[in-house]
Amino acid sequence: MTQSVIELAVTDQDRRVAWLATAAVALSLVDAAIPSPLPGVKPGLANIVTLVVLTRYGWGTAVWVSGLRVLAGSLLLGFFLAPGFFLSLTGTTLSLLTLGLARHLPARWFGPVSLSILAAFAHIGGQLLLARAWLIPHDGVFLLTPVFAGAALVFGTINGLIAAKLLAEPEPAETTHV
Repeated sequence: MTQSVIELAVTDQDRRVAWLATAAVALSLVDAAIPSPLPGVKPGLANIVTLVVLTRYGWGTAVWVSGLRVLAGSLLLGFFLAPGFFLSLTGTTLSLLTLGLARHLPARWFGPVSLSILAAFAHIGGQLLLARAWLIPHDGVFLLTPVFAGAALVFGTINGLIAAKLLAEPEPAETTHV
């Protein structure tokens, strides 16, 4: 009886997604290490990678990178399939859907900073809606909206400025692996 080996072809796109997802996961780990005065108020540093990926490689690649970040980040931080995982997944999904729609807006008015702010508001909006529907079945959860919206505005602006700075740099040359 012969044993067969299945070989998967790895493309440059696969390598790019892996490296970018690794960067996003690393930033998620940094994010998790930053103390927060209120649960859920985090800078969202991995969103910088998402914005750069969206601009340079398109929405589909941004979805892959973000999805891998949520999955790997939750596994590394020990909250896979816990409420934090679903909150992250919901926020990321709404953020990506918002970015998918917003990328069709005029680029001269909607650059990295405004896209980052829109994504941050969508992210926290999704998390608040899921928290209300599942974890805290009381409208009182929405009393936190101004705090979370303020954080989304501040961190969305900062992350957008960082993404704009990175996008102003030339794209790194692709390296070929054998």
